[in-house]
Amino acid sequence: MSSTKAPRKLDELLDSRLMSKLDAIDVVSRKIFSGKLQGERRSKRRGQSIEFADFRPYVHGDDLRFVDWNIYGRLDRLFLKMFLEEEDLSLIIALDTSASMRVGNPDAFEYSRKLAMALAYVGLVNQHRVSLVGFSGGRIERASNLRGRRKAAEVAHWLLDRAPEGGSAFEEAMRLVGTTRMGRGVMIALSDFLFPEGFEKGLSMVAGRGYDLFALQILAPQVVDPTREGGVAGDLLLVDSESAAEVEVTVTPELLRLYRERLDRLCGSLRHYCTRRDIVHMVVETSTPVETLMLEYLRKRGLLR
Repeated sequence: MSSTKAPRKLDELLDSRLMSKLDAIDVVSRKIFSGKLQGERRSKRRGQSIEFADFRPYVHGDDLRFVDWNIYGRLDRLFLKMFLEEEDLSLIIALDTSASMRVGNPDAFEYSRKLAMALAYVGLVNQHRVSLVGFSGGRIERASNLRGRRKAAEVAHWLLDRAPEGGSAFEEAMRLVGTTRMGRGVMIALSDFLFPEGFEKGLSMVAGRGYDLFALQILAPQVVDPTREGGVAGDLLLVDSESAAEVEVTVTPELLRLYRERLDRLCGSLRHYCTRRDIVHMVVETSTPVETLMLEYLRKRGLLR
């Protein structure tokens, strides 16, 4: 189980030093999205904004406010001014709050909370719509359409109110995201993806729905390699953190080899599934500093710039 100290306030989730560094970066979308509210993204769809794009001949029914009267005075023909329409980008962060995230040191849940806070902060300061979805034990909780730096405290309170318990509700959470209007943009799933029922149905609910999808598989070092930092040995009674099922095992080199092979197959299966569906997959060990992940690795993978 985890021995990670749980944060209790905003600056324990995201300290001011890292916050100042995050002010200089933004979320990147590989796809084109269109919206009505002012944002940082611009589409090539013609619309109404301050950035001029082109002219086209006037046709009956066009808004006369956009006629270029200077051209009319010179050519005696009506032309309409066209502009690049500004877009509104949504950032959706799905946080696994099932009991299995409470394993390891640092445990995956506390690491994911801090990472979710950092990602949400980047979205807020860049005036994107930020929504959070927590899922566990058949219960789905969310905070939707938050915008602006002043909402950082609200995001922190929401994250601090979450507690890992029960089994997963990944499929239900992804169905919610895929079928409700939470905006179009970037979606990031933070989870160990160690679901007894598998991850395929859940990801299929959001794949191909117009999101830039990132599946960040958050694993504690002891999950990746049970022999780290003292590790495990001898005869053990293992208790499933979600189902409470018990099993007695004797830890041997052969058992550890089989464990690593099975974990490698699971991670490889997730990676291949994501690659085929244009989803970015990353395995993130909780020993990786959040600052390094945000400012280096996620930039290299195209999520941040």
